[in-house]
Amino acid sequence: MKNAACGRRLARPVRLTLASELGRDLDGAWWPFTASLASELPGLVDTLMRRLGAIIDISVNWSSLVGSPDLDVLISRAAKPLPGLKIRHQRVMVITGRDAGANLMVVPCMTASALAVMVLRQAAALPIAPHEVDSETFRTAETFVRAARVESVLQRLRTARAADVDSAIAESPTPT
Repeated sequence: MKNAACGRRLARPVRLTLASELGRDLDGAWWPFTASLASELPGLVDTLMRRLGAIIDISVNWSSLVGSPDLDVLISRAAKPLPGLKIRHQRVMVITGRDAGANLMVVPCMTASALAVMVLRQAAALPIAPHEVDSETFRTAETFVRAARVESVLQRLRTARAADVDSAIAESPTPT
């Protein structure tokens, strides 16, 4: 993969999937190589520019103070979290480009390869072989992708509510 700005080859390809049609609750997923998302963000932006146009805005549904969720916690459908273990919300990025936008699930970098690949495929609604649909990996990925879709909807609602509040404040008469 080449960096569009410099024309030089990137050290690692961007691990990203995008649905053929954008505009759903979840349009795909990004699986960074490290926990340092900021260092990998330029490569993601360069890659997304092809589909979305110039990137105008990126919003996220997490704080830098909150650790990344562990997708490998649920190894099987019957797995139960350890007592006191808090399952964190899935990380979702809303990326707005000049021509289109995309809602991406962020797959934690330490996720096992088989699970991460299944999450990438499901998040982008890519085809999955029939024999894989009955696997624990498929079911686990499905759980996390479903949670990411919910997070995406909640993020959109929070953004709309904030815009409504800003609009109401702007329209309210100023006291004299």
